[in-house]
Amino acid sequence: MAACFRSIASLTHSPRDVSRSGIVLSSCSVLPITHSSSFTGSPVILPRVQPSSRTTLRPRKLVPITMMVKPTLQFIQGTDEMTIPDVKLTRSRDGSNGMALFSFDQPSVFDSSGEVGEITGLYMIDEEGVIQSTDVNARFVNGKPEGIVAKHVMRTPKEWDRFMRFMERYSNQNGLQFVKKQ
Repeated sequence: MAACFRSIASLTHSPRDVSRSGIVLSSCSVLPITHSSSFTGSPVILPRVQPSSRTTLRPRKLVPITMMVKPTLQFIQGTDEMTIPDVKLTRSRDGSNGMALFSFDQPSVFDSSGEVGEITGLYMIDEEGVIQSTDVNARFVNGKPEGIVAKHVMRTPKEWDRFMRFMERYSNQNGLQFVKKQ
């Protein structure tokens, strides 16, 4: 029988002791308890559990897990914009670059921007990550905020494809449809 005790204060927090999850990992020496030990408790013997002969152990098949995130737009990180925008897309003839223009009429961010924080950009969030645009302008009528216009420029075909995947998810979630200009 062996025992191992270690106080929390004696742990060293070197990089090898801390796992990615933040759990402190520690190893300690295992020494047999001899008859001359000061241990006064009774030894405990636990039977080993053996799998039944009918059960064969198979390696578990690993299945990749995809995080499903509701596609959303945000002007303030952490606060979803509830107003659905009009989106106009333009693309160069050779497909090398493009632009998306988002027009929000009476966006909900105006209701809470003073309480939550400042508008820092347009964040397009989905399961692939975040697309960010900092070209955001507010429209004012008679000194009151009326709307927001945000522009997102795509400089490569890869950026265009990523944006289109986001827009497909966002439009499916919010009932938008693509209408090609005549």
